[in-house]
Amino acid sequence: MKFSFTFLATVASLGGAFASNVLDLTPDNFHDIVGKGKPALVEFFAPWCGHCKNLAPVYEQLADAFSHAKDKVVIAKVDADGVGKPLGKEYGVTGFPSLSALKWFNAEGEAEKYEGGRDLDALAGFITTKSGVKSNIKPPPPPAYKVLDIHTFDEVALDTDKDVLVTFTAPWCGHCKRLKPFYEEAAKVFAPESNCVLANVDADAQNNRPLAERYGVGSFPTIYFFPKGNKEDPELYEGERTKEAFVQYLNEKCGTQRSPAGGLNDAAGRLPEFDTLAQKFFDAAAATRQEIFQDAAALAQSVGPAAKHYIKVMEKVVNGSEEYLEKESKRLNSILAKRTLSDAKLDELKIKANVISAFRAVQDAAAVAEEKVEEFVAREAAEL
Repeated sequence: MKFSFTFLATVASLGGAFASNVLDLTPDNFHDIVGKGKPALVEFFAPWCGHCKNLAPVYEQLADAFSHAKDKVVIAKVDADGVGKPLGKEYGVTGFPSLSALKWFNAEGEAEKYEGGRDLDALAGFITTKSGVKSNIKPPPPPAYKVLDIHTFDEVALDTDKDVLVTFTAPWCGHCKRLKPFYEEAAKVFAPESNCVLANVDADAQNNRPLAERYGVGSFPTIYFFPKGNKEDPELYEGERTKEAFVQYLNEKCGTQRSPAGGLNDAAGRLPEFDTLAQKFFDAAAATRQEIFQDAAALAQSVGPAAKHYIKVMEKVVNGSEEYLEKESKRLNSILAKRTLSDAKLDELKIKANVISAFRAVQDAAAVAEEKVEEFVAREAAEL
């Protein structure tokens, strides 16, 4: 007897754990619930229907998201291929796969077909719009790219001081959904670049359709680049829709030096004329290095801040601190790997590390050449 009570308690506990917040409706209870003062979203499904099976876990999440408001809105389902078949016929759900139909009933029981997306955010947003009841879903963080509409588009995309890449998308578009995470990652890469902007327009939204018409958007996604010097004739982007492709394209168009991995790439801050001076500097004798350093310092006056790191390295070496290169390189790379500083500071340190690498490349090449000479001399001596 003790075992029986324990077993029943366990079953009851498991039953509670797996209880669904989706209300099952049948011809016996449907009209006692729907149209009785509370709006309702009702799924007419068939147990064997693939569309229904795909929706089932999302629909459960949806009901959970509104479980705190059961007195204000109903989330329900009807087996329209089983006991609820008469209800399916009553509301025009008569075939497959249309049997996986969703219908919205207002508080008076008037029905309308739901034609939005079948992801959780789309369904929850629809219910909130129709009923005013908010879900308990934690809103996602805002995207890294700018979201534009008919009211904000010109202010951003047509800003003559900015290069702007704009994706024209639609919420239901599969290609747009696949594009979104790559575009988000690319936007994060360019977050420190105030004049190289990534933006998006929901071109299928009713209020934004004039924008779609203005730029001849006939399919989704359509991507345009609006250069700062020519806003009247934007360039159609036809490259790959990957983070790496977007980064490469924008680096070329905006004159930036961003890495797909985040931060600046290895070319940032490098100046060809100073790289040449760096090679001469290490190839020169100690007495000549001072002259090259002075020439570099004079040249830096016309180049500006970008040359300051070259001058600092030369100054350290001229003053007898050649070990500075290796130590500073290790220190900077350690900081950059942790990425705990602000984007602006990380960019500054990356440029410094890149400049030091220009000197280290010459230093390393010289060391390799010296090692080869020593090996040659040793071989010649052994043959004597």
